[in-house]
Amino acid sequence: MMITEDADRLKRIEASLRKKYKHKIFNKFVQAICDYDLIRPGDNIAVCISGGKDSMLCAKLFQELKRRNKIPFEVKFLSMDPGYAEPNRRQIENNAKLLNIPITFFNTKIFDSVFHVEQNPCYLCAKMRRGFLYRFAKESGCNKIALGHHFDDIIETNLMSMIYGGEIRTMMPKVKSAHWEGMELIRPLYYVREADIKNWRDENHLQFLQCACRFTERIAAARPDEPAPSKRQEIKQLIAKLEAGNKQVPNNIFHAMENVNLSVVLQYKLKGKLCRTLDDYDDAAPQAEDSSDADFL
Repeated sequence: MMITEDADRLKRIEASLRKKYKHKIFNKFVQAICDYDLIRPGDNIAVCISGGKDSMLCAKLFQELKRRNKIPFEVKFLSMDPGYAEPNRRQIENNAKLLNIPITFFNTKIFDSVFHVEQNPCYLCAKMRRGFLYRFAKESGCNKIALGHHFDDIIETNLMSMIYGGEIRTMMPKVKSAHWEGMELIRPLYYVREADIKNWRDENHLQFLQCACRFTERIAAARPDEPAPSKRQEIKQLIAKLEAGNKQVPNNIFHAMENVNLSVVLQYKLKGKLCRTLDDYDDAAPQAEDSSDADFL
C-alpha cells in the first residue's frame, strides 16, 4: 500500500513540473541551457545534490529533460557526505528514494576539517567541497558538474560583491575549471526564482535540508528563535524590501551585469589586465553629460 502511495505522489510531483510549474520552472531551466549553451551532445553531467530544495529540483529537471531526449547527453546524480549527522544523511536518502533520484554517495571528512576554523569556515568548506565534487565527477567519467544556484543567488552575489567585496562581479552560468582539466561547472537554474522553487516544494509537501553544516547547527542550537546571521541573509532582506516598492528591482540587478558601459566606469579588468578608462581621456570624443548628474544639482 505504501509503495502505491509513494508512486502516486511521485507522479503528482513530476506532473507539477510539466503543468503548473512548466512556465515558471521547467521552461526557464531549458531557456538558460539554450541561452548559455550549457549542454552539448555527448556531455556526461554530474548533478551535485546537497540535499536542499534547489539541487533536488535540479535533479528532477534533468530527469525530465532526459526523458524528452532532445539532447543526447548522460547524467549522474552525485551527493557528497562531508560528515552529515545521521538524520540529515537519512533525509537526503529518503527524499532521493521518494523522488526516484538514483544518488551515488561518496564520503569525505570536510566538516571535521573546518569545524574549528575561526576565520571564514564557510568559504573554506565550500572550496573544499567544490574540489571533491570535481574530483569524484571526473573519476565517474563526467565532464561537467551542475549546481543548483538560482536567479536569487545570482543577484544576491552581485550586490554582495559590490557592498562587501568592493568589486562588480557575478556568478557566471558556466565556468571552465582552472584546476581540473576538461571540467566545467554549469548553473541551469540561472533564471529560476527562489519563490517558485519554494512554492513547488510546499505545494508538494516536500521537506529538504536547509543547511546541514555543524557551524550553522551550533548557532541554531544557541539561538533557536533567530536565523543564522550571514551577509547573504542581509542582502536577501534588502532586495526583498526594495522589491516591495518596485517589482523590477531583482530583474534590474540581474540585467545590470549584462549592461556594463565600460566608457563610464573608472577602471576594469580584462583577462587579468587593468584598464583605466580615463587614461584615454584627452583623446576621447565629447559625449553627452550623464543625466544622473541631475540628482545632485
